[in-house]
Amino acid sequence: MYAIQNKNKISANGRALFEADGYTVADDVANPDGIVVHSAPLHDMVFPPRLKAIIRVGAGVNTIPVERCTEAGIAVFNTPGGNANAVKELTLAAMISICRNVNGASEWVHSLTKEEVDYGKTVEKGKEVYVGPEIMGKTLGVLGVGAVGSRVAKACADLGMTVIGYDPYLPHLRKLELAQFVRFTDNIEDIYKQCDFITVHVPLDATTEGMVGRKEIEMMKDGVYLINYARGPILDNDAVCDALESGKIKAFATDFPTDRELKRKDVFATPHLGAATPEAENNCEVMAVKQMKEFLENGNIANSVNFPDVSFARADGDRITVFHKNQVGMLGVITDKVAGMGLNIENLVNKGRGDYAYTILDFNTAVPAELEEILAQLPGVVRVRVIGA
Repeated sequence: MYAIQNKNKISANGRALFEADGYTVADDVANPDGIVVHSAPLHDMVFPPRLKAIIRVGAGVNTIPVERCTEAGIAVFNTPGGNANAVKELTLAAMISICRNVNGASEWVHSLTKEEVDYGKTVEKGKEVYVGPEIMGKTLGVLGVGAVGSRVAKACADLGMTVIGYDPYLPHLRKLELAQFVRFTDNIEDIYKQCDFITVHVPLDATTEGMVGRKEIEMMKDGVYLINYARGPILDNDAVCDALESGKIKAFATDFPTDRELKRKDVFATPHLGAATPEAENNCEVMAVKQMKEFLENGNIANSVNFPDVSFARADGDRITVFHKNQVGMLGVITDKVAGMGLNIENLVNKGRGDYAYTILDFNTAVPAELEEILAQLPGVVRVRVIGA
């Protein structure tokens, strides 16, 4: 049976799902079939020969060397949506906190002596200092309207905000579903120029690092409220601090504070708490375990960041999966080799993703042991697996 290396503590529920089917789960597995990771960095890792999959319990995969995994034929998964409600709730809390100055007001109240608290005039005086606007009637811009952003958008619309969304990767049908509470724009500048609040919910990658910088901030309305519960480097944090000093940004809420931001009273900072709820951790771990088992046992793929999503029911015999370059004639070469072994393919699916593709071939019989090696030697083939019936 399969062996799983746990790079971070795994919950009892996640471990039980693995162990119920005979998996070995441990922190020190020398040659695992799969790795489950929360936040441990893997960029310096030497991949064991048997490693087939890495799954991130959460959404961000910036701690995983995805490109190197792809070159080695290792599938990388995440669990989008598993912690979305937790991040949504904290985003709303942060949004309200910065516009009502809840953090500053609370700190001030905690600084009072018993006599000052009892003396009503002192407390009443604090209202004048810490008064802040309501969010109802204001315009919110949502950068990234995926699992988290869509929930934030709906909740804020329900609270009486006008919501503008920007997400060039969101499918058209999904945009139609969300149109009842989000007005989508294809011009990101609309978000910067029209919104009183802007919240960021895009993944961190080469295209989004530093996407909100000085130029973007300069386009924003004076006194804008900015929220980042996605990833720190998506924003130019020095530019954010300069804008706070000038008053361009009224207040900033972040789950990834820098040293400079921690010194500011107009920054609401939390220690990467977005997904830190027992419910979110359990949701993501159960989702991760199920995805890992489905891939290892059946070759089916859901929520991979480097392999195409492919899933269908198995035939009665063995299954072969082939991860290969997405090039002309590749599928024909594979099927020719299978036919040369006298095998009939019961079902076949092939799907590409960028420079690579993934093919599943199903049979109603067992396949000869040598077929795996024959396919693995083909030019353009990265990895072959034979999964027994």
